[in-house]
Amino acid sequence: MSGYDIFAWIVLIILIACVVAVFCIAGWLPGHIARSRNHPWAEAVTVAGWVTLICGFALWPVALIWAYVDSPRPRAETRP
Repeated sequence: MSGYDIFAWIVLIILIACVVAVFCIAGWLPGHIARSRNHPWAEAVTVAGWVTLICGFALWPVALIWAYVDSPRPRAETRP
């Protein structure tokens, strides 16, 4: 193996590691955002983030948006 081959293998390993790291961060991000914002369905957002990322990236932005959207809380009843 020449020096170019070794350099190419090192670059390939670094690229694969970066792709795996970005994939893991993208799956973790919606759940982390939901938990930090005290979202009422934080666990569901976490599962949605990973499932949509694994089964196809198309719906992953929906999970990310869901992490930022809070459900409306019921109004407190006012008594006369």
